[in-house]
Amino acid sequence: MDRYLVGGALRDELLGLTVADRDWVVVGSTPEAMVEAGYLPVGRDFPVFLHPQTREEYALARTERKSGRGYHGFVFHTGEDVSLEDDLIRRDLTVNAIARAADGTIIDPYGGRADIDNRVLRHVSDAFVEDPVRLLRLARYYARFGPLGFRVADETMALLRSMVADGEVDHLVPERVWAETERALMHDEPQLFFYLLRECGALERLFPELDALFGVPQPIRHHPEIDSGVHTLLVLGQAAAADAPLAARYAALCHDYGKALTPADILPGHRGHEERGVEPADVCSQRLGVPRALRDAGRLTARWHTHIHRMKELRPATVLKLLEGIDAFRRPERLDTLLTVCEADVRGRLGFEQRAYAQPALARAAFDAANTVTAKPLAEAGLRGPEIGKALKRERVRAIAAALASADGRASQSRSY
Repeated sequence: MDRYLVGGALRDELLGLTVADRDWVVVGSTPEAMVEAGYLPVGRDFPVFLHPQTREEYALARTERKSGRGYHGFVFHTGEDVSLEDDLIRRDLTVNAIARAADGTIIDPYGGRADIDNRVLRHVSDAFVEDPVRLLRLARYYARFGPLGFRVADETMALLRSMVADGEVDHLVPERVWAETERALMHDEPQLFFYLLRECGALERLFPELDALFGVPQPIRHHPEIDSGVHTLLVLGQAAAADAPLAARYAALCHDYGKALTPADILPGHRGHEERGVEPADVCSQRLGVPRALRDAGRLTARWHTHIHRMKELRPATVLKLLEGIDAFRRPERLDTLLTVCEADVRGRLGFEQRAYAQPALARAAFDAANTVTAKPLAEAGLRGPEIGKALKRERVRAIAAALASADGRASQSRSY
């Protein structure tokens, strides 16, 4: 058998990037020969094996033929007659259709090295359109490699638009959409993923809640970028720049969904968009099968983010309502996520990128103070049943008021110097 290093490992190596996983193609072998050589079979749809020592994946060279809609509609053929070039031409992008033999020889029949040098993401063949997941994967590659200067070839962008127009994208199953989105969200510039989807028309099909924000105006005094969709992706970019975890990045995406539902007669203002944003955030999360913790982050951020922005104006009782609304006393990580998104929200506006923002410190001070008040001393003092709940709220409000007054006093003293 002949073995070749292929795909992302070779691409990243040629780009000078760290290589995490290595994939191999085997030419001139059979499943039986692989098992006899000690390789462990793991592929369900086609023969893939794990190396007995390295546990790296070795796939038999294969061809494929479209047999139906969606990414499941393929018939695969493997055999000793399948050449390396036959295998490479079925791949998605030219930069992924390069191989290296054991002696170091590079096999590049479709111009992948030139596209790496020229920073171009280009499909290998028209078979690209047969697998709708490739559209998502290309958008994710753009989010990863766009910051390195890569662009999508014009002919490939035309192909993406045809996939949307032909309805192939409509056959994507939610778990595959979310799997690619989750990976894209953790790139350095995840907003590029959504911009590419919008450019080819897929955003409306896959993320209608986000797509609906584009063209919705905001007050220019607070939002020099004006467009609500542009603002949302600026916020996502700020969350990524702050190295925010996945929950905060997803919540950044959801935080202003309600602005697409603002009555036309109050535009460009968006009074009430917080409550209106809860349902579309939930609908989006449920459609994609987003994990529960991320669903909660998206919904709660949509509902409560402007409360954090108004921390200096809120009454202590309203601050407690906020903390209880996100269940911060049992799930303090929810407050961390909310504050992270709110910082990104403030700075995700043209010209506001370095804006000072003291509200998270106030919110943390209020939470820390309220969190020190527990029910146990109240019960020990003889209170029972509903009386404990009422007293707990009362004492927490007092603690919040004192914390906010103290924080405001420190800020005033600092300004006096």
